[in-house]
Amino acid sequence: MPDILVIGGGFAGVWAAASAVRALREAGACHHSVTLVTPGEDLVLRPRLYEAAPHTMKVPLDRVLGPVGVGRVAATVTGIDTAGRRVTATDPVGRELRLPYRRLILACGSRLTRPALPGADLLFDVDDIDAATALDTHLHGLPRGPVAPGRFTALVVGSGFTGLETATELVGRLRAIAAPLGAAAEVRVVLVERAPVLAPGLGPGPRPVIVEALERLGVETRRATSLERVTPDAATLSDGAVLPTRTVVWTGGVVAAPLTALVPGARDPIGRLEVDEFLRVPGVPGVYAAGDTAAARADPDHLVLPSCQYAIPLGKHAGHNAATSLTGRAPAPFRPAPHVTTLDLGEAGAVSTTGWERTVRLTGAEAKTLKRTLTAQWIRPPLDDAEELLRQADPAFRTRRTTPS
Repeated sequence: MPDILVIGGGFAGVWAAASAVRALREAGACHHSVTLVTPGEDLVLRPRLYEAAPHTMKVPLDRVLGPVGVGRVAATVTGIDTAGRRVTATDPVGRELRLPYRRLILACGSRLTRPALPGADLLFDVDDIDAATALDTHLHGLPRGPVAPGRFTALVVGSGFTGLETATELVGRLRAIAAPLGAAAEVRVVLVERAPVLAPGLGPGPRPVIVEALERLGVETRRATSLERVTPDAATLSDGAVLPTRTVVWTGGVVAAPLTALVPGARDPIGRLEVDEFLRVPGVPGVYAAGDTAAARADPDHLVLPSCQYAIPLGKHAGHNAATSLTGRAPAPFRPAPHVTTLDLGEAGAVSTTGWERTVRLTGAEAKTLKRTLTAQWIRPPLDDAEELLRQADPAFRTRRTTPS
């Protein structure tokens, strides 16, 4: 029986498992086992899926967690019985598995909310690696399609973090695809936002930098506008405009993964489980939540955002505290680093902010270098290196860097 069972192979799940092993070893309790259950074989670098070649944005889980002895069950969780302390799952060949546990860490992430509108099945997104790869394949197939208006036009719906990064990156991606045909001038990216201002969730601080970047890249913006209908070669907007396009990317909000609903407890508006300062789910003994399934407090006035910045420390604290609850050692209260964001703006650079008011600290090439270092190096866990993984798995571990939103 796994003593600590982690559901989810994303950032929170990986670091929860690693931190649990670290805490157990420190307590001399190596006889306790840690098991991670997830349907995939890889940790997907989700913050990078808006980039080209998204199929490469992953690292093998067994090379991360295998060296520290974490067991991996390749299966999809279908049920959680918190009273009986067992999880049911289905493996790749359809067999049902029953996985008892002493401590459960729910770290199954979040999912994109998709709209109910005509043609919704034609929408692309970058929410997971399969969807991002499907978009990439579609883009590279555009030159083989008929020469017609909108061939190299992309409509991006939503100017939140993902929408902005996707729209600004698509300018360069589409030009690289269209240029060999002499069609770079056909590239057109349109960003639609239903709010009256762009980037409403990012606040006024970075907005001038964002607007300037969009103008520099030639990204057209339509505010106070929403998407109403999609066909294979056009999109209809709420202002009546019909935009010729074969590429519509939806970047609407997220909700906690459906498995979260199987654990009893209070929830926030996007379905995340409310947790205490030790990431325990109140009223559900032995259950912890981390990552995008946890409505944890970043400070007395703010809940954490569903982002990589918080998923990593949430995972470390949940794993540590689940382990200490078995060994009798003191748990570690969740006290994250100050809130920051670093937004990629494609060939126009990036913008980095600090604090909940999002005071701009870096822009342009300097911010772009930071963003590239964050996503290409610092969010990647060490491979085949047990000592370094456990060193970084300490909840108190602080690097001289900032993880991206």
